[in-house]
Amino acid sequence: MPETDWAALSGADRNAVDAPYNPFVSHAFLSSLEDSGCAARESGWLGQHLFLRSAEGTLLGAVPCYLKSHSQGEYVFDHGWADAFERAGGQYYPKLQVSIPFTPASGPRLLVSQKASPDAVRQALAEGLKTLTERLGVSSAHVTFAVDEDIAALERAGFLMRTDQQFHFFNRDYGSYDDFLATLASRKRKALKKERRTAAENGIEIDWLTGADLAEAVWDDFFGFYMDTGSRKWGRPYLNRRFFSLIGERMSDDILLVMARRNGRYIAGAINFIGSDTLFGRNWGCVEHHPFLHFEVCYHQAIEFAIARGLTTVEAGAQGEHKLARGYEPVTTRSAHHIPHPGLRHAVAQYLELERRDVADINRLLETHTPFRKG
Repeated sequence: MPETDWAALSGADRNAVDAPYNPFVSHAFLSSLEDSGCAARESGWLGQHLFLRSAEGTLLGAVPCYLKSHSQGEYVFDHGWADAFERAGGQYYPKLQVSIPFTPASGPRLLVSQKASPDAVRQALAEGLKTLTERLGVSSAHVTFAVDEDIAALERAGFLMRTDQQFHFFNRDYGSYDDFLATLASRKRKALKKERRTAAENGIEIDWLTGADLAEAVWDDFFGFYMDTGSRKWGRPYLNRRFFSLIGERMSDDILLVMARRNGRYIAGAINFIGSDTLFGRNWGCVEHHPFLHFEVCYHQAIEFAIARGLTTVEAGAQGEHKLARGYEPVTTRSAHHIPHPGLRHAVAQYLELERRDVADINRLLETHTPFRKG
């Protein structure tokens, strides 16, 4: 049977599935979502985590999995599938969602212990998800923002494949931000320099805060930004104040707050999470609006930090063609979907075939509009 509480994993089990390090599948992050009540039964995210153990009880693999009563906070949209199935007399909810709540960032979903056989464990977990779907009597199981190794195992298990698009920055061994700028076409380079100068007007200064810098007063400021922007954008932000305190306690060295300061107080900020080779940009907010400040805090500063730390990639979140002009390149993200009902499966499979073609066509087009010098 699945287990409802990721936080209950023992210390040895916590470390077994943490390499290479991805902050969002860490015990610190997932348990903070649960302990704060952000990912809980009351919010429509009931943990149904799948754990694969040996006969002796050793953890071989795990899947962060939730029983969902809605499709909010996922960023891979299936509202149309739910509506069509329910109009046809079916019941789409509850469903199983294999994802990191409220986090559209690629990463491992079929987590494998460092002491286990990766291919065999991934395949067992993929089949286990199908069994869990049947045992719980739910309509479907959805694995979103998965890495290639997981997608291969899920496809072999008969899951339907879906693609989408994001924009990532790739650090090609740049020694500095100026080295990155030197790879851009002259007109694009001048535009970015002007944009950054404009963002710094009105006495705005930028701070990088991590580790011991993340005091409760800083979280108070950032949470105010998050609530102000989130309330206008989504109606009800997903994360509460306690969540930020918990991650500040449990994983402060893996967090970067980029904070904008003016007249001695913080007015805007963006939270990033630091992986073994990737900086993951997440939430942004502000209480004062200044030209290009969002781009500076979220995108330019993230690139500078990644170059300074020697990180290879910046994932700047979902959607946003505006990232293209700022050095982020189009990439394809992948998800996998198990739908037992023959009629719904057939309809979704047809839709996904067309959608995959469209995503590929759009990516090819966008690749011709990157700001880099030709050749």
